[in-house]
Amino acid sequence: MTMDRFQGYGSESSPGMFAVCKPYDVNPATVGNGAMFALFAPSRDVVDKTYAVAMANGGADEGPPGLRGDTFYAAYFRDLDGNKLCVFNMG
Repeated sequence: MTMDRFQGYGSESSPGMFAVCKPYDVNPATVGNGAMFALFAPSRDVVDKTYAVAMANGGADEGPPGLRGDTFYAAYFRDLDGNKLCVFNMG
């Protein structure tokens, strides 16, 4: 998957993806800025629930659940150590 801000690598037969991204805040890439784990969710409902649990347990919002493009449904948050995570569903 290629977009203007990132290049993603994966396989259609596997739900995982590795992506190299430009930091969203346009600051230099550093540990925790420009690095992110993206985790596949089997449904949009799971994306919503995962985001809600993260927020309820002290996670920091980096982008609420919603469509990004036509089929990429995702939520972004940081864990208590500052690591950025994405939970997504395609389709």
